[in-house]
Amino acid sequence: MFRLIRLVILLMVSFLAGALYERNHQGELCEQSGGQWMRAGFCSE
Repeated sequence: MFRLIRLVILLMVSFLAGALYERNHQGELCEQSGGQWMRAGFCSE
């Protein structure tokens, strides 16, 4: 049972890490194109 709980926790952590990584990458692309990355998660020019 512990292995199943550990698996679910590790999957959630890896999903969050991937989402944060992708959000950071999108922010960098936005700044390179001359836009401003907004807190809500979109690029404003």
